Amino acid sequence: MIRPNKNGYYGEYGGAFVPEMLYQNVNELQENYEKIIFSENFQKEYKNYLKNYVGRPTPLYEARNLSQKYGTKIYLKREDLCHTGAHKINNAIGQVLLAKYMGKKKIIAETGAGQHGVATATACALLNMPCEIFMGEKDMERQKLNVLRMKMLGSKVTPAVSGSKTLKDATNEAIRAWIQDPQNTYYVIGSVVGPHPYPDIVTLFQSIISQEINSQLHEYGYELPNYVIACVGGGSNAIGAFYQFISNSFTKLIAVEAAGEGIHTPKTAATIALGKKGILHGSLSYLIQTEDGQIFEPHSISAGLDYPGIGPIHSYLHDAKLSQVLSATDQEALEAALELTQLEGIIPALESAHAIAALKKLTFQPNEIVVINLSGRGDKDMNTYQQVFQYE
Repeated sequence: MIRPNKNGYYGEYGGAFVPEMLYQNVNELQENYEKIIFSENFQKEYKNYLKNYVGRPTPLYEARNLSQKYGTKIYLKREDLCHTGAHKINNAIGQVLLAKYMGKKKIIAETGAGQHGVATATACALLNMPCEIFMGEKDMERQKLNVLRMKMLGSKVTPAVSGSKTLKDATNEAIRAWIQDPQNTYYVIGSVVGPHPYPDIVTLFQSIISQEINSQLHEYGYELPNYVIACVGGGSNAIGAFYQFISNSFTKLIAVEAAGEGIHTPKTAATIALGKKGILHGSLSYLIQTEDGQIFEPHSISAGLDYPGIGPIHSYLHDAKLSQVLSATDQEALEAALELTQLEGIIPALESAHAIAALKKLTFQPNEIVVINLSGRGDKDMNTYQQVFQYE
């Protein structure tokens, strides 16, 4: 386990770099979030929602067919079975509840694949909060189902039409909206990115994943996993799966980035592989940049991994050699998605498929325990799968 220092840094990464108009908001959040989140009333209400609304604990499923193929013991943490179809709901309910405790009147959020947007819209419907979701125009086209879900849940969906029209640009628009009404608005960030204390807040809410993995493995008779594997864009599902096992020399933490068409091509989102230190969306971390320091337009077939940065906690874990970072191309993710579907009858989100793709890049022993965080289900990606696999 790891927490940032009082200024929001994990080693040299993190901090809070925000426009002057947001200082008061960010300071208010910094001063109050721990007192609220760790209070007895908040914890009681939040845990009730996790159990009876989200559907936690999610299963730790022994994937026997996949295990047989790769000659080891593979378990899938079934975050795809959460209400709304992904791990994002863990954090969305937590932050919308936090906003209510802080007396905020309106919720805004950004989304890439749409799962964080759907989760936030869901939490806002549940807790009776008005909500506006910013989403890249390109992502709205490739994730139409999630756009419809957000609208049906009562949220306003606003397209981001600048830049690459993806997650980075949606985040820019959300921050602009926050500046326009900082007193009444709470910005729900969906990943371990943004100014302090957001990376810590998201980490705390998502850490339930690794807490459950730990206890569920004990039920299977195992003390610790040898590997925990998760895809990483901003990095919320990965830190959720890793958190209880950080600094444990026995467990290897494997983060899988989106290589897009390849890390040596202009179409990639492999931040750790290619990134340099820089500031984006309020924190210092690794970013994919051009030679003159401009933000590189990322590419991934997966909208949720199509981001040019990574959470500061993941930059720290990498530099401290507490995690290993691999990458998977679009094609490798698609092949992994099909493999899981046809071996286990589970259709994964394209994001999660990147984690499955790591199985071909590692060598396992027969008695080793491999846990893969299946962060989301593939309903939202069926249009892409249909086009690629040419289903009639």
